[in-house]
Amino acid sequence: MTNVVVIGAGPAGVLAAIRAADLGARTTLVSSGEFGGMAANDGPVPVRTLAYAARLMHEARYLPRYGISAREPELQYDKLLERVREVTRDVRARSAIRERIDALGVQVYEQAGLARFTDPHSIETEHGLRLTADRFIICTGGVSRRLALPGIELTNSHGDALSLAAVPQSMLVVGAGSSGVQVASMFHAFGARVQIFEAGPHILAAEDEAVAAAVAGELRSSGVGVHERFGRITGFERTPVGVRMNYRNDGHDASAEAAVVVVAAGWVADTAHLNLAAAGVTVDLRGTIGVDEFLSTSAPHIFAAGDVTGRLMLVPGAVEDGFVAATNAVHGPTLPLWHRVSPSGSFSHPEYAQVGLTEAKARESHDVVTTVMPFDSAVRAILEGRTFGFCKLVVDRATCRILGCHVVGERAVEIVQLAAFAMTAEMSVDEVARVAISFPTYAEVLVYAAVRAAAELGLPLSGQAERARG
Repeated sequence: MTNVVVIGAGPAGVLAAIRAADLGARTTLVSSGEFGGMAANDGPVPVRTLAYAARLMHEARYLPRYGISAREPELQYDKLLERVREVTRDVRARSAIRERIDALGVQVYEQAGLARFTDPHSIETEHGLRLTADRFIICTGGVSRRLALPGIELTNSHGDALSLAAVPQSMLVVGAGSSGVQVASMFHAFGARVQIFEAGPHILAAEDEAVAAAVAGELRSSGVGVHERFGRITGFERTPVGVRMNYRNDGHDASAEAAVVVVAAGWVADTAHLNLAAAGVTVDLRGTIGVDEFLSTSAPHIFAAGDVTGRLMLVPGAVEDGFVAATNAVHGPTLPLWHRVSPSGSFSHPEYAQVGLTEAKARESHDVVTTVMPFDSAVRAILEGRTFGFCKLVVDRATCRILGCHVVGERAVEIVQLAAFAMTAEMSVDEVARVAISFPTYAEVLVYAAVRAAAELGLPLSGQAERARG
């Protein structure tokens, strides 16, 4: 019987352990921390809880518009943090996945400390656990990238920011990817004076440019300072206010300071502690493990899944990786990775989401049609006073299939899920345009964007679609 050790109990590791055990392997799951990994304990679950609190703060401002009198909301941050801990505990306690792990007989070691390879078939952890196995699956996830700058120890990672004991009066956020924008948005809602700095030409570099511009504009209008192309950081220093960031901009020295500085400079594979050289596993300069289509590493008996592969650092992708890696660890290289439609989004304010290709990326290899449907044309958005935003579709002219969907505004994440279903089913855009939807809903913006694209392509429409076009 194959003996499989899975290192890391986040989404990739948990699924890998379930799959390996289901295939009959004697399976051991080792975690440096608690079961569930970053996703359950200091990632999406607690972050989304904080984001929901920020949303409620925003929601309260709409009450007078509907004739409802209420006092200005006052945040009791200590109670919010207790709610975050309560949600995290409940998610862990109610997880059917843990019951499945136990029912399959997987040996689980939590709080074992960091693991390292001592030879190609053996690991040991900081707390003295020693294990040998025929196969290993590395699922240790990722960590915030730390910049090599003077005074960097005075700053916080985005994970540190989420565990602050109180809301600071002011905050600088360095790095405007999804994590940085989410931190900036939340703490602005909680009452901090926030500035966000991005060295690149625009925030949210991975998003469609139209979405990035819309989010930046909304952040600025709400009072967040957004600085793009701000220059090169030279270091950080302590001040009576808190921390000062010094930087060079167009050949001139400049600075900004706040009570707290958060550096969200990216997410890298958490592999530095694993002593992978002892196992014959090669990594690149950033510590990312190279894998083939079967998620096998340079050591054929060792597989990797999730963030450590550096491909798509999202929970759904990690889950699929875990399944594929475990299948191949037990049965040999039989199941390659398949093409995935992988939606992503952020519960910031404003909310935004995407699936598929951006317009710029799509135009590199496709003849495309793009359509944009503004939220202020959707009845549900009008009646709820949420008219900011749009749904943008990128459609291949030859196949009439959706290549990308990009949404900013209310319920953006849910709207993009619908587009992901359509793309997975390989529906043509006119088929999406003919889908019957409940009225009024936010889903209207997706269907109506499809109607516009279908009309531009000269495709047949239903009566409902014609009504929408009119």
